[in-house]
Amino acid sequence: HAALRAWIIQCWWRMLLPRIWDRKRQKVLDTFQQEQWVVVRLQSWIRMWHARRRYQQVLKAVCIIQAHWRCHICSTQGLIKGHYRITASQLQLELEIFLGSGPCIVSEGIPLPLKQ
Repeated sequence: HAALRAWIIQCWWRMLLPRIWDRKRQKVLDTFQQEQWVVVRLQSWIRMWHARRRYQQVLKAVCIIQAHWRCHICSTQGLIKGHYRITASQLQLELEIFLGSGPCIVSEGIPLPLKQ
């Protein structure tokens, strides 16, 4: 009679043992999956932070380049036309500078050095 009870307990234990192992295995897998999710999330945040930082650096560089380019364009947007005439004793220049406000005319006679 005791052997029968021992056999019943052993059968019950053998039936219960795989369930216990499955629960432990599932708990370990859930923990691993949770850790993996946390790691992936942290990596994505760090990649996003790096991308934003790089974007801000590029944006700052673009703003600096645009500001310098616009300054250059504003300062060189005028048009210069002119002609010159060389006489025996001087160089005669006449320049017309067209800027946004209106033309500026410069006429100048520059004496030439005479070689003796």
